[in-house]
Amino acid sequence: MLHIDKSELQNHPTPFYAYDLQLLRETLLSAANEAQKYGYHVHYALKANTNSPVLKEVLNVGFGADCVSGNEVKKALESGFPAGKVVFAGVGKSDAEINFGLENDIFCFNTESVHELEVLNELAGQKGKTARIALRINPNVNAKTHHYITTGLEENKFGINFWELPQLLDYLPELENLHLVGLHFHIGSQITDLSVFKALCLRVNEIQSWFLSRNVVVEHLNLGGGLGVNYHEPDTDAIPDFATYFGIFKEFLKPEPGQQVHFELGRALVAQCGTLVSRVLYIKKGIKTNFIILDAGMTELMRPALYQAYHKIENLSSQAHELRYDVVGPICESSDCFGKAVMLPETNRGDLLAIRTAGAYGEVMSSGYNLREKAPAFYFGRR
Repeated sequence: MLHIDKSELQNHPTPFYAYDLQLLRETLLSAANEAQKYGYHVHYALKANTNSPVLKEVLNVGFGADCVSGNEVKKALESGFPAGKVVFAGVGKSDAEINFGLENDIFCFNTESVHELEVLNELAGQKGKTARIALRINPNVNAKTHHYITTGLEENKFGINFWELPQLLDYLPELENLHLVGLHFHIGSQITDLSVFKALCLRVNEIQSWFLSRNVVVEHLNLGGGLGVNYHEPDTDAIPDFATYFGIFKEFLKPEPGQQVHFELGRALVAQCGTLVSRVLYIKKGIKTNFIILDAGMTELMRPALYQAYHKIENLSSQAHELRYDVVGPICESSDCFGKAVMLPETNRGDLLAIRTAGAYGEVMSSGYNLREKAPAFYFGRR
């Protein structure tokens, strides 16, 4: 952890989340500076982390909010994000969630099916409103990431398929309470092969040309997010390479004159600033492996159990010679495992372990399974 003294972590009850707000500020500023070079607009994806101190830092750099539930829209508005910078995406918006967005006149609904457009049109009409919409189009671009977090292929549940567009454009004028303002694309998460974003740009250019050939020009293109982080070396690559990321879109994306370009970054902004801190309950010696049993489990950090995600694990209490361990939690599931065959200093009961890069999709995915209490969060580097 770049800006947290290990001694500051010793006296808190475990498990807990430790957030390095100084690193968060540096990351946000780097992203903001690189985006501003090209006039790009960034909406922070609240699904990554919704903690109020984190959202306050995001607000301070002027980013908007990308939401995928009605409660995320509510949280964004309550946190101070202007309604004119709030985007509501998601494949399954309920009527109540849509009505809440309409009542608060949010910037845009990113819509994902013809049926959703019909429902949104009906609900907007009942309120005497016109809903601003973007069409989320499935570009059928392979994100080259874990198949659970790939969202831009035709086999995925997300978005409107390209072959549906001719009929949709003919139908759209009948939906009189909708105003088309954008095209939306999102192909996946934790993308580390940046050539994927070049492929996305080229495909978006083709789709935009198709719309232009039918005299449809939208106000903005939303390219989603998906930029990955380095889970293996969180200190070496604490801040993602936003310069290269945005530079790819500047080089290969061809927006129309005056057309805005929007992004939805989440993980890349907050992942490295968060660490799950846990204490060793027991050391269990086996024939083939030794187990470190922690007081944190899959209820605090679901990612390893959900899709075998890697998180670097560090012993904050020991500098002894290294041994090989399986690092597991207390939950009554064999999938409750943070890492297998992990080389760590010889570890003892009471040692403090840090599970790194947990600022995104860590705390927000936690659960009360086994009647576990929610782990608290502590913030370091406050101004």
